Amino acid sequence: MQSKTSADTLLKLKKNINISKCMVYIIFLVVLSLFAIFIGGSFFSLNNILNIIRQTAVVSMIAVTMTFVIAIGEIDLSVGSMMCALGAVLMYLITPSNGLLAKMGITGVGAYIIAIILVLVLGMVFGEMNGCLIAYGKLPPFIATLGTMKIFRSVTQQLTKQFNPEVPDGFKLLTSAKIGGQVILPIIYWVAVVVLMHIIFKKTAFGRQTIAVGSNERAAKLSGINVSRVKRRIYALGGVMCAIAAVIYVARIGSMDFANAGNGYEMDAIAAVIVGGTAMSGGKGSLVGAFLGMLIIGVMNNILNTVGVPTFLCDAVKGAIIIFAVLLQKKDNA
Repeated sequence: MQSKTSADTLLKLKKNINISKCMVYIIFLVVLSLFAIFIGGSFFSLNNILNIIRQTAVVSMIAVTMTFVIAIGEIDLSVGSMMCALGAVLMYLITPSNGLLAKMGITGVGAYIIAIILVLVLGMVFGEMNGCLIAYGKLPPFIATLGTMKIFRSVTQQLTKQFNPEVPDGFKLLTSAKIGGQVILPIIYWVAVVVLMHIIFKKTAFGRQTIAVGSNERAAKLSGINVSRVKRRIYALGGVMCAIAAVIYVARIGSMDFANAGNGYEMDAIAAVIVGGTAMSGGKGSLVGAFLGMLIIGVMNNILNTVGVPTFLCDAVKGAIIIFAVLLQKKDNA
């Protein structure tokens, strides 16, 4: 009898100890330890910490939507190129010399508001395109988003060959305005979006439907959930988040390299989401985990850049992190 009780206790402990939820903290401690060894105390300065968070704000917007996508057991490879395309449209609208809105006589704050609204709508349309290809065209997500990734990137490069964009100083204030002597607006946007998406993911019918579809798509369909509509909405949400990321990117950087902007962002977002505990198989996700995972990726990038690790090897480290995280998830589910 006592042996059976002990076995039950161990089983309960195994269920309660979720490795995928703990690994984010483990990796974070390892990263900080490595940084302390190689860099010393400079990492812990306020300016460096804020700079890391500001640099990750754009990719973090993409990681938010990637959480929803991976929670239904799918993937979106087009997010970086989509953000670049939306950034190009935004810059074409707000350029003061020969931009579309300037030609129409609309400048200043009014032009910025109109441009942002149009880019958000266009982002939703781009996301809907992905969603329709997957939900109604029945294309595998990998193939559909790989195709649109190439389309977004190549069309953007072609259409911007003769374009010399300018970002007005007034638009840059969206991210550069100081609060308490520090540039923290990108951080505020990031935290606000994470909180809002966390509430949607955990407290709304849409969030519950997302988990249901990821857990068992057939069962979700039999229970009355419109699976195709849920998928379409998730990818549309992804387009909107890419638009927000594009606005922050353009306002913060003040320019955009249309050949390279957004390259690898899907990799960073996937790594952050997986490290944060969202299961690649679907049915489980965490916006808070993705938030912490993105911080880890940001700290890791800062470490590797500071110690002079080549960019290609940085990508190799991210790939290793994804593999390691998925292996831990499989062990956790065993």
